[in-house]
Amino acid sequence: MAEYRSSRRERGQRGEGAAADFLEKLGYKIEARNFRTRYGEIDLIASDGDTLVFVEVRSRYTANLGPPEESIGYKKRARLRQLALLYLSAYPGSWKGLRFDVVTVNYTGRMDQPLIKLYRNAL
Repeated sequence: MAEYRSSRRERGQRGEGAAADFLEKLGYKIEARNFRTRYGEIDLIASDGDTLVFVEVRSRYTANLGPPEESIGYKKRARLRQLALLYLSAYPGSWKGLRFDVVTVNYTGRMDQPLIKLYRNAL
């Protein structure tokens, strides 16, 4: 239970690290972490072959808030699209495709073995 008392930022970083490790095992290459602008942040940016993938990571440490995948509303989706455009204007590349994935990291069971799910093309 001490893990739950860690700061929100620490819990977020733990979830993003677990998500990045999970994606790398699936063959993704992490291009950037925590791309920040004054409009917000993209958790992970990765490449999946010749596709650039913007990844939103959602972590849960308690079941009280519901499933993590249900916590991404319309405003968050719109903001992620805007942030992706900003990233592409700052770091143009020769990507053949773009995609938005969601990775959920659920620590409500065992802290050392979170349940991780990938939702491809989720937004």
